[in-house]
Amino acid sequence: MLKLTKRSEYGLVALLHLTESRAAEFVSVREICDSHPLPRRLVAEVLKDLHAAGLVSSRRGVLGGYSLALSAETITLGDVVGALEGKPTMTECELVGTWANGGTDVEAYCPIKNPLERLRTGIWNLLAETTLQDLAQGRFRISPSMTAS
Repeated sequence: MLKLTKRSEYGLVALLHLTESRAAEFVSVREICDSHPLPRRLVAEVLKDLHAAGLVSSRRGVLGGYSLALSAETITLGDVVGALEGKPTMTECELVGTWANGGTDVEAYCPIKNPLERLRTGIWNLLAETTLQDLAQGRFRISPSMTAS
């Protein structure tokens, strides 16, 4: 149902690699891709975007590469996904209201919009509350309402 793009997946893998590296150390794209089976060109593009978003620092030269610009405890998965692909949507029902009945009352034309929007918001909140450090340590902040069956 919710599927991250390859860009977000590669970005998260690269950031976890940086999280596990020494804090002051810059890590090259080559080192990241030698440790994980990722395409270098795409990882380099993703890291440039994460640099533009202020999540990683970069340095050129022989000892250059990338490092986290912030602590792993402050960078959330929502920050990463938002920087690489924007805030996700669950349904295209918004389109219905733009042409049906002059663009009024979208929910009247799309009965699944509210439930799916609540679900999307819950998933987004989970991403926004989970840090790189949580991910690196296998900790997840799942609220009791998400585990209820």
